Amino acid sequence: MRVLVACEYSGAVRDAFLRAGHYALSCDLLPSDSPLGDHYQGDVTQILDHGWDLMIAHPPCTHLAVSGAKWFAAKRASGVQNAALDFVRILLDAPVPRICVENPISIISSRIRKPDQIIQPWQFGHGETKATCLWLKGLPLLTPTNIVEGREARVHLLPPSADRWKLRSTTYLGIANAMAQQWSA
Repeated sequence: MRVLVACEYSGAVRDAFLRAGHYALSCDLLPSDSPLGDHYQGDVTQILDHGWDLMIAHPPCTHLAVSGAKWFAAKRASGVQNAALDFVRILLDAPVPRICVENPISIISSRIRKPDQIIQPWQFGHGETKATCLWLKGLPLLTPTNIVEGREARVHLLPPSADRWKLRSTTYLGIANAMAQQWSA
């Protein structure tokens, strides 16, 4: 399969699909943190029509996540929230037969559509909580692979730092591996 992993700098999902034997390309405005596979540093909208079989997209949640609701009025007034929603629509409408758009609890649910599934890291081997919504097209729901104890909200408790946003947005390996194993058919 040809897999596009949009808005991913970490390489976590891309590398999981590579390990499963597929061609996978990550794409982000930032360089990749992982040297394992191919990475397109640029605007994903420029490569959406390159014959992908599957796209997993992680659009930035900065202007969408309800954890930042106290700033929504200013984000609406400036237009950045609508621009973020327009970008999500572009991803959902991409000419790719199978699509997953991933984001935390956000206004995508009320402004575009409800997610098809909400998953937690503890369902995939990580004893943490971080509700993650999946909007799916042509894909089955992810089946939990390793339900573990522990319900720590680690990412929410991270202290302020220059790379806090990166630590909060990296896909858990158990979830990345589940995507590659279950959506490889």
